[in-house]
Amino acid sequence: MNKELISDIVETILNGYDAYINDFKQITRRIPENFKNRDWQQLHANHRERLRLYKDQLKDIITTCKAMLKEQADSKEVWAKVRESYFQAIAENEDRELAGTFFNSVFRKVFPGKVIDEALMFYDLSGSNAMDSIDESLFRNYPAQVGLHEAFTKILEDFDFGVPYYQKENDINYLVESVKQVILSRYKATRETTTQVLRDVFYRNKAAYLIGRTYLGNKWMPFIIPFLHNEKGIFADTLIFDPNIMSGIFSYTRSYFMAPIAIPSQTVNFLQSVIQHKRPYELYNAIGFNKHGKTAFYKDFTNHLKQSEDNFILAEGIKGMVMTVFTLPSSNIVFKLIKDHFEPPKNMTRQQVKEKYKLVGLHDRVGRMADTHEFENFRFPLNRIDPLLMKELKTNVNSLLSIEGDTLVIKHLYIERRLRPLNLYLETCSLEEAKHAVDEYAKAILQMAQANIFPGDMMTKNFGVTRQNRVIFYDYDEIEFLHTMNFRAKPKPQTYDQIYASRPWYEVKENDVFPEDFKRFMIGRQDVKAYFIENNPELFDPEYWSGIQSKLRKGELIHAFPYTESMRFRPEETV
Repeated sequence: MNKELISDIVETILNGYDAYINDFKQITRRIPENFKNRDWQQLHANHRERLRLYKDQLKDIITTCKAMLKEQADSKEVWAKVRESYFQAIAENEDRELAGTFFNSVFRKVFPGKVIDEALMFYDLSGSNAMDSIDESLFRNYPAQVGLHEAFTKILEDFDFGVPYYQKENDINYLVESVKQVILSRYKATRETTTQVLRDVFYRNKAAYLIGRTYLGNKWMPFIIPFLHNEKGIFADTLIFDPNIMSGIFSYTRSYFMAPIAIPSQTVNFLQSVIQHKRPYELYNAIGFNKHGKTAFYKDFTNHLKQSEDNFILAEGIKGMVMTVFTLPSSNIVFKLIKDHFEPPKNMTRQQVKEKYKLVGLHDRVGRMADTHEFENFRFPLNRIDPLLMKELKTNVNSLLSIEGDTLVIKHLYIERRLRPLNLYLETCSLEEAKHAVDEYAKAILQMAQANIFPGDMMTKNFGVTRQNRVIFYDYDEIEFLHTMNFRAKPKPQTYDQIYASRPWYEVKENDVFPEDFKRFMIGRQDVKAYFIENNPELFDPEYWSGIQSKLRKGELIHAFPYTESMRFRPEETV
């Protein structure tokens, strides 16, 4: 076997990974300056550039490796040697798990058939993430002996954003009072009490987040401090102790953070101590390493299969016209497959649907759109596929299926967090729960609008309810950019023929939207429909929608707070 060829392939992949991670860090290092200058447009541009970076970097590496391997591209013997040599090269790297995922991406694109072969890929490669190996340089320590006021004074001095604080002393007093009310009302500080704050500042949209934990009451108590920057200066917006809100900040419904992370696996380990029920793959996603998040998810998924016995079944809810959706009841995810054929009125292609999902991946999800991961040639144990599901798959997505021995291989699918469909939730919940849900539904639609997303199909079956009772959009085949829509008031009929016309008597163009029509289909539950219409009048007002468009065209970016207005220290301050 040609040792020089093996060495050249390994060097090519390593150089590609090094170029990717260096560019990743370089783009990320621009963000503090964007925040300092309140340059939100450039911040979002940098975010999008970083999201595209991985795929862009892969293209040349794949082309080069194919040219070097030629007819040996499908040789498992060659790839086994490449993998062994590559592992030796990255074994001591602190980010070896990311380098392993990069290798996987190259292998799957170069080896014919886009196979998943665990013997030739890296799925168990962990980073330096043992708890006792976390380098103390990752965080700053603030012992309790200095006192609360002094500790927060030091924190605000240590985390200097390069511009003056708006009201630094007020910030300190707000933070101290929050700790007294929420923590010191239940626990007493001791000699062992200390506070640790990650040195890395986590940026997203118009906010910067400090992530920390305090050892108190014989346990670590996590907290997050969001900072905002408006024309008056920097200010602490609130202090968060609630684990559910912290989970929401790191949610799959929000854009990835931009943070200059030195050792990803150790940062993930620290974050897991702060947000304890998050899986590693979710946290890798949250900090921007979503490709490795896929690898970590696959490892999680295969482990779950070994530990469970239930069958894959069709997901609950009304069957979609574009997607076939199934799930494993013991897991919290769904698998979404684009159908071979769409029934009228759907007239799009499979590629157009893929483009819609790609759009969401690159866009600000503002806490209202579920993140997805795209997989090719995903493998399922055939004996775990429910017969009714198999019948549905063969009927609707047969072109995506192949059977290899005891394995069902699906050529292309998306995974997404499983949610309770809003239409089903409204069928069984109480009136008060329904009122909260429909208000959430309205907020979801309007917050997406403010992020320049028009859902298209706004039926409740396309929205889901999270365990925190937030309403999330998850069906993307009809989404459009809001600025491309034309919101109109319906013309008033003037004649008998117009009044009783069976179809619109006025011209309706492709992107015309008549918000007053939303009243007819948005909520089917009668005891809450009137409440919904009365409490969310802006949804049905074309001028309101046009007003959002006007702001978007002026370049305004509206910050979506991942916590309630009532939590803010200064709710009157905008950004």
